[in-house]
Amino acid sequence: MEPVARRRVTEMNGHGHNGRKKDSRGDGCFQMPLHYPSYTKADYEAMPEWQLDRLLSEYGLPVAGDVTQKRRYAMGAFLWSSSAR
Repeated sequence: MEPVARRRVTEMNGHGHNGRKKDSRGDGCFQMPLHYPSYTKADYEAMPEWQLDRLLSEYGLPVAGDVTQKRRYAMGAFLWSSSAR
C-alpha cells in the first residue's frame, strides 16, 4: 500500500489546492499584461461590454455590475488625467 503522503502529492500533481486543474495563467493569481491599455475616454464610452469584461479580467479587476459601472471602473483605473479628455 502506498503511503498517504506520497498518494496525496501524486493526487495533487498538476492541480490547484482545491483539486481542480490549474489553467495556464495560474490558480486565480494576478498576472500583469504586457501592455498598459491606451484607450481614450471616448474609446471606453463606445466600448462594447464584452470588451470591457475582457480588459478588466486581464488585469484581475472585477467584472461585476452593469455596463455603465464597468465603463466608469475602467476609466477610473486606466485613464490618466491627461488622457481623460
